[in-house]
Amino acid sequence: MSGTPTPVQQQALRLGTRASRLALTQSQHVADALTAATGVPVELVHVSTYGDRSQAAISQLGGTGVFVTALREALRAGTVDLAVHSYKDLPTAPEPDLALAAVPPREDPRDVLIGRDGRTLGELPPGSRVGTGAPRRMAQLRALGLGLEIVPIRGNVDTRLGRVAGRPEDGPGDLDAVVLARAGLARLGRLGAVTEVLDPIQVLPAPAQGALAVECRTDDRRVRELLAVLEDPTARACVVAERAVLAALEAGCSAPVAAYAELAEAEDGTAELYLRASVTALDGSDGVRGSTSGPATEAAELGRALAAELLDRGAAALMSAGR
Repeated sequence: MSGTPTPVQQQALRLGTRASRLALTQSQHVADALTAATGVPVELVHVSTYGDRSQAAISQLGGTGVFVTALREALRAGTVDLAVHSYKDLPTAPEPDLALAAVPPREDPRDVLIGRDGRTLGELPPGSRVGTGAPRRMAQLRALGLGLEIVPIRGNVDTRLGRVAGRPEDGPGDLDAVVLARAGLARLGRLGAVTEVLDPIQVLPAPAQGALAVECRTDDRRVRELLAVLEDPTARACVVAERAVLAALEAGCSAPVAAYAELAEAEDGTAELYLRASVTALDGSDGVRGSTSGPATEAAELGRALAAELLDRGAAALMSAGR
């Protein structure tokens, strides 16, 4: 935009967000970045989702979309102008009337361990109780063969941290460790609680973990143009590849599927994308992993090709094994 902003350009935007502390922090970060870049004020609008209200385990909530539907309904109703999602919560199927207008710079997508008395994963004795809410993490932790008891948990970051025994600041707990996404702790300023950042060789992240998705109505040209300033092409390419794996496997965010893409410069100076993906039986008894690389401009094709390879090696059976 050039020149003096018009009253229409300066009209405040309404950003729909879940009311959890992490969601509000993420949404406020996007709001602040948008205002700093465009001068347009942004106000947060709290939207209650089914996933927030339910106390059931994520795997029992009906899968992908439980944190997303209410935000999208608010967009369609015109009560909000844009919505911020944790990208990994989004269904893979496109919504023609909604545009994924921006993928801001991504946080480190790796998982982390918060262990009792500062212990790392390798220092936890067999029988230790490790909490996580994600079937993907459960499957991969079991597959490591460390003899850990994997406990399904729900709740916000502070609730989960409070369940780790041996942390005086959080009170007594019933778990020896929890595994969380590093990105959420980083955004909340809680990285000091981390005792180990898990190597993707051990625990491969979820597709699009650490990335945010900023969505608006497809026909809202003003908002789409404003949101373009938030776009990070590197983050977009990586999550497109990762999510293409998920879509081709016909798996949701609660499936034991992992994918992680990184970008590097090829010898000819173009952007090269390196993609890894895995599918692990929920009981950890078996799994398949694969990798591929190619031009970043072919991110979606790379993801689909890698998914096809995993399916050829038995991924479909593994996604339902051990349940």
